[in-house]
Amino acid sequence: MDLVDTHAHLDDEAFAADLPAVMERAAAAGVTTVVAIGTDAGSSHRVIALAEQHPQVHACVGIHPHEAGTAPPEAVRDLTAWTDHPRVVAVGETGLDYYRDFAPRSAQAGLFRAHLALAREVGLPVVIHCRDAYPDVLAILEEFADVTCIFHAFSGSPEVARECLRRGHYLSFGGPLTFLNARRPAEIAREAPLHRILLETDAPYLSPHPFRRQRNEPARVRLVAERLANVRDISLEEVAAATTVNARRVFRLERVEARA
Repeated sequence: MDLVDTHAHLDDEAFAADLPAVMERAAAAGVTTVVAIGTDAGSSHRVIALAEQHPQVHACVGIHPHEAGTAPPEAVRDLTAWTDHPRVVAVGETGLDYYRDFAPRSAQAGLFRAHLALAREVGLPVVIHCRDAYPDVLAILEEFADVTCIFHAFSGSPEVARECLRRGHYLSFGGPLTFLNARRPAEIAREAPLHRILLETDAPYLSPHPFRRQRNEPARVRLVAERLANVRDISLEEVAAATTVNARRVFRLERVEARA
């Protein structure tokens, strides 16, 4: 059984002391692929280096909306050369965050558009971070209808989920799907077409039940898969097979493997 963790912050300081052991546990849990996510220029450089060191790791390069106040849209151009790296499979994470509001909303929007333009130019999908900003995210995405997006840690309403799916995007579910009070994520995960669902951890954050509030790691994506299987009343093997095919499709992993 193969599983893919489509969103993990492997360069986080939380993994500095034991990343090799973390990756061994992931492999033991059946996690054959991990997409490591960049959040600024330095982080993007680090996840590429990790992808070069670990064959099961691929990289996503981008600047988080929290950094929009200090990173102008032009900063995204510095990522362009990295998108040609054979281990880079996506642009992001990018988007809008109106929950923390760490950066001016106009700056977040400009940075988001710059990421989408880059993704369109280089033909990569975009990993989207969205908190309390779905109307504005969807409005901006209307300008980039030809760009495929992955809604990381999807937290929108069923209506927003249907609109994202109608546009051909992917919904990614992580630890919150397993939380005991997670009725809305379960409803959305049950209704969404299985061929548009991805799994993630957001490690070291959002650890699934029963490890909530502990450091998360890629091996625990298996718990998310088990919960999705339970929600949809299908086997774990079916969830693993479908979500792995989805991840290979959206990140075009065959292209990456051919270039390796």
